[in-house]
Amino acid sequence: MDRKILITGGAGFIGSHVVKYFVRQYPSYQIFNLDLLTYAGNLENLKEVEDTQNYTFIKGDICDAAFITNLFDTHAFDAVIHLAAESHVDRSIEDPLAFVNTNIIGTVNLLNACKKAWKGEETGKLFYHISTDEVYGSLEDGEFFYETTPYDPQSPYSASKASSDHFVRAYNNTYKLPVVISNCSNNYGPNQFPEKLIPVCIQNIIDGNPLPVYGKGENIRDWLFVHDHVTAIDVIFHQGRVGETYNIGGFNEWKNIDLVRLLCKIMDKKLDRTSGSCEALITFVTDRAGHDHRYAIDSTKISKTLGWKPSLQFEEGLEQTVDWYLGNQSWLDHIKSGAYQNN
Repeated sequence: MDRKILITGGAGFIGSHVVKYFVRQYPSYQIFNLDLLTYAGNLENLKEVEDTQNYTFIKGDICDAAFITNLFDTHAFDAVIHLAAESHVDRSIEDPLAFVNTNIIGTVNLLNACKKAWKGEETGKLFYHISTDEVYGSLEDGEFFYETTPYDPQSPYSASKASSDHFVRAYNNTYKLPVVISNCSNNYGPNQFPEKLIPVCIQNIIDGNPLPVYGKGENIRDWLFVHDHVTAIDVIFHQGRVGETYNIGGFNEWKNIDLVRLLCKIMDKKLDRTSGSCEALITFVTDRAGHDHRYAIDSTKISKTLGWKPSLQFEEGLEQTVDWYLGNQSWLDHIKSGAYQNN
């Protein structure tokens, strides 16, 4: 079945993996990748598919309502997989308004374009909104986030994503727009921009620089390999029930300090460092403002209703991630120099 699918934010970390997967897995689909190419957007992430017949890249801003409306008028998209977002918590603390504009206003612009374009012809259409587990707030030990967990966002980033989730549900309820939402735990894997914990540590170990760990490193996160997230997005897009929310997680909780120590162990082996572990580089820094203690997703719903489950153990996925970064030093060098933004 031929479909025209708009994927927003498809030059970023998760988005680029989704784009590449859909382009390859569904050659009868026309995949349009919309990205503004801000600091985290990198066309080098997409070199494997940039010349593929069913792929088109469009540079543009979801905050530009007129541009978005015209884009829908021109291409008549059947579906949207919405990943475009400001996503780094530290940046949201420094500049909350940027997160309001992109994550809330940008999402509403897309919803309005879908509402206008699909009015009276909603069958076969879908607005799929990709969100985060951070909208639920912080957990005590032994608790889990469920699809029914009340929202309690604690940072400007999570507040902006929570608001966008509410708008998506409101457009489903008010205008009967066909939508689905997923909330995912922390992703890791190849192509992740080196401001996040795992790629920061990999790069700093290579360079011999300190490994910054917030507070005492006791904050806990559930980690999911990006390729497993992509397969979950695939099954939700094709089989998810309109109006539903699906939590995607790895049942894979790690304290930050334990994760960094495991990463050091892997890097010591890969770099054949016998004179001393890179654990000596670990440096505890002032904790992030409003730092949530623990996130943990219960993925029972997507497992039972759609048959999805993670494919990799964390140690295996982390080792694959390290191998990718060590084998793609030029990718990291281009980011450090800024050369990637010249594409």
